[in-house]
Amino acid sequence: MLKFVSLGSGSSGNCYFLYTENGGLMIDVGIGVRALKKHFHDYGLSLPQIKCILLTHDHADHVKSVGSISHDYKLPVYTTAKVHRGILNNYCVRHKIESNLARVIEKGTTFTLGDFQITPFDVPHDSADNVGYKIVCEGVVFCLITDIGHVTDEIRRYIGEANYLVLEANHDVEMLLGGTYPAYLKSRILGEKGHLSNKECGEVLAKNATPRLRQVWLCHLSEENNHPELARKTVEQVLREHGIIAGVDFMVEVLKRKSPTGIYELV
Repeated sequence: MLKFVSLGSGSSGNCYFLYTENGGLMIDVGIGVRALKKHFHDYGLSLPQIKCILLTHDHADHVKSVGSISHDYKLPVYTTAKVHRGILNNYCVRHKIESNLARVIEKGTTFTLGDFQITPFDVPHDSADNVGYKIVCEGVVFCLITDIGHVTDEIRRYIGEANYLVLEANHDVEMLLGGTYPAYLKSRILGEKGHLSNKECGEVLAKNATPRLRQVWLCHLSEENNHPELARKTVEQVLREHGIIAGVDFMVEVLKRKSPTGIYELV
């Protein structure tokens, strides 16, 4: 059975684990090694269950601990060549990925790792590069799309294919504009390579979700410019305006910033 757990989601650190009885994929390693080990222990998981690591992009909140975990457990790290180069230049990543463990992938090219068929695709963001992932296992389609500057036709297509979806709902626009961030940072977040707002998240879901979608997790919420209940209610309101009822048509939940979710069974 395919299972999923979020170990942290937001600017404090992002880390997700998707696995079967044969082992699993870690997507991003932006939380500390001690926290990662504690969370695995608390959930009865073991780090040797991780067979490889996928990275979305090279920002510290997604890759801070990747070199350490990769080194300690001899885990290959899969991402694009641009992301690999970006990590080498990222001073926040003290322990770099060893060259013998670095694996280069290309957007649009599907590859297989154990039980998983993985297709990386482009996601616009102001990083060296950024990818979303469509992962198929046991007939279940899981998609993870975060740090989205704007929604592309390709992103819309993958949302339409998903049974389970992790999707960014980073900020409330009014909170951001009325908040304490400097003007340049507000512009960056609202820009074409910034982050997706709650309302934009709701709109793209409403227009592209299909009857095959079973659950959505809202991810990467801003601590300063959002709130879990606000994100959930905004997305659900937009869905209602399009005739979609959260909890009936599909589930909508918010991932916690600094603590794990429960373990979800994806059937």
